[in-house]
Amino acid sequence: MAEEAVVDYSLANPDTLTKYKTAAQISQKVLETVSGWCTEGTKIVEICQRGDKLLEDEIAKVYKGKKIVKGVSHPCTVSPSSYVTPYTPLTSDAEEAEVALKAGEAAKIQLGAQIDGFGSIVCDTVLVRPKGDSEKSLSGRPADLLLATHYANELLLRVMMPPGLLAQGTDEEKKKAQAVKPYSQSKITQLLEKVVKSYDCNLVENTTCWLFDRNEIESKKKIILAPGEGVKGEGLPEIGEVWGVEVGVSIGSGKVKTLPQRPTLHRRTTTTYGLKRPSSRATLSEIQKKFGTFPFSLRQLDDERAGKVGVVECVRGGVVRQYEVIGSTDGEPVSRLFTTVAVTKNGVQRLAAPPQPDVSQWKSDKKITDEEVLKILEQPLSKTSSKPKNKKKKKKPAKKAAPKEAEEDDDDDDEDDSDDE
Repeated sequence: MAEEAVVDYSLANPDTLTKYKTAAQISQKVLETVSGWCTEGTKIVEICQRGDKLLEDEIAKVYKGKKIVKGVSHPCTVSPSSYVTPYTPLTSDAEEAEVALKAGEAAKIQLGAQIDGFGSIVCDTVLVRPKGDSEKSLSGRPADLLLATHYANELLLRVMMPPGLLAQGTDEEKKKAQAVKPYSQSKITQLLEKVVKSYDCNLVENTTCWLFDRNEIESKKKIILAPGEGVKGEGLPEIGEVWGVEVGVSIGSGKVKTLPQRPTLHRRTTTTYGLKRPSSRATLSEIQKKFGTFPFSLRQLDDERAGKVGVVECVRGGVVRQYEVIGSTDGEPVSRLFTTVAVTKNGVQRLAAPPQPDVSQWKSDKKITDEEVLKILEQPLSKTSSKPKNKKKKKKPAKKAAPKEAEEDDDDDDEDDSDDE
């Protein structure tokens, strides 16, 4: 008998990037809608439920009739101001189910879709406005927090890039650029600290960026920002990889602690263990069938109460991992962004990303002055396009008065125009 052909699931297969992009489009679309639901007094559990339903509805619209596994790569979670990790309360926990968003909170929305095991996860931070307030501008410490997070994210995407990837000139010049040592993980943290400290903020300790693989959002390599004692990252991005890039910034110290709330976010591990209780086996069977190895909320199970019981032995036996609820030790607001990126021969491509903010709306008396940081922020993320539309942009008057952000937005246009396949 002829052997079955081995499927190439790397980015070398254009179909892989298409699936990542399809999942990313869904994630971004749902994120935009859910962000609009985050208003003062809205119960978090209701936002999460509606977000999951919308994710499922959008996923159902793609790859219809094809034998491709598709689903949620991260449930909709909404984390209050001082929470660091994704938060997804249960309807069966009366007290948690009543938790509502407060005006002024930095709410972190995280969610994701997956097509054929290729997950695209995204997270954005929105400032919850008082009821009836449509004002978009921000000032004071909330503006400092969002500016620090935005620029830390922009810097991180650039320093993750393999050296010389966008080098131009002669072959010799390109080789020289590629021979430069990549930024070490400790140097990456140092640069990010310069950014956030410019706004009198701190990095959230142990924020982790992971290499993504098929059916795996925590693969063999990881970058750990502001690592605690005894914590260490492993490896750096290379061409052909997809990464989940996370930035966490706090108005406070950035130190974290485990909160008393029940862990409700879980994920199947690759560990095998003989579960003794029928309820545990039933829960594990449902988890495998519905979510594979992607994160899920207990409220997504058919019977939430039975799931709370059944998952206990699964966690104890190591076949399911529970994500503890983590928050800032000082109770200060935390902001997070999560971007799924592809590292291609043309640069770093944002697959699923939080929307680019209009930073001119965020008024702060602080700014980045470090020359090394500013130089990195001016770099593009991808090879520039020669399309005429960008030439038109350069003809616009008053370019000098435009803030740096506008130039960065042009970089993003270039990035979208580049041929990443």
